[in-house]
Amino acid sequence: MRIDGSGTLRAGCVLCPNPGAMTLEGTNTWILREPGARGVVVVDPGPHDERHLERVARTVQEQGAQVQMTVVTHRHFDHAEGARYFSELTGAPVHAVDPEVRVGGSGLVDGQLIEVEGLEARVIATPGHTDDSVCLLLEADDAILTGDTVLGHGTTVIDGDDGLAPYMESLFRLRGLVEEYGVRTLLPGHGPVLTSPLAALNSYIDHREARLEQVRAAVAAGAAGVGEIVERVYPDVVESVRPAAASSVRAQLRYLQILGELPKGFGA
Repeated sequence: MRIDGSGTLRAGCVLCPNPGAMTLEGTNTWILREPGARGVVVVDPGPHDERHLERVARTVQEQGAQVQMTVVTHRHFDHAEGARYFSELTGAPVHAVDPEVRVGGSGLVDGQLIEVEGLEARVIATPGHTDDSVCLLLEADDAILTGDTVLGHGTTVIDGDDGLAPYMESLFRLRGLVEEYGVRTLLPGHGPVLTSPLAALNSYIDHREARLEQVRAAVAAGAAGVGEIVERVYPDVVESVRPAAASSVRAQLRYLQILGELPKGFGA
């Protein structure tokens, strides 16, 4: 099922027209459906863009199908803001880890199996980008929907000073699942489909470890605050992305504090 030109047999993408520095080409709204079945699961309806949300609902209807549930991978507005309106359009409940995002739905638990008319998707808790981030293992398609844990290109932001340690654990866990289940495709929340999952995850892990080395070097060179470290580690960052760079630096500093390499409160 390839709606906007990318996906797998059971997963089609409707791209939201909200491109930007943080959203890349826009938010990928995924429509999951077992071949021949009527029931659909929609993943990440996107921001409150009524034309986009109505297009998703119309796309499902034109396939002779019906949305039975919506799943949100994490609370950020570009994935979750439109959930309430989409629920009004479709009558389907919205399930999420964060209770503030749910609309008549329940929470998502690590290992939970989502089943709709033969479709099976398993919830994988992957905190780090946010503390409520999840991925979905679509075993029948050898695929994982990664939300913002892994993007189609570039790297993701760590939302929260304590997020890097769980994020690294999430990346290692995803790499293990790719190897265990023979996953061939990653379906991200932004950007194109990734068809070399191990290479993508190894690149993410290597990137984070390299950034940590750069932060260590900046601190050793005398940089004492977040702003000074951003200047050294991200010298070419555009102004619109600077807050995200600062957030990543704070997460890296906190991680180094957890490792015992820096005193608590360093860079605050």
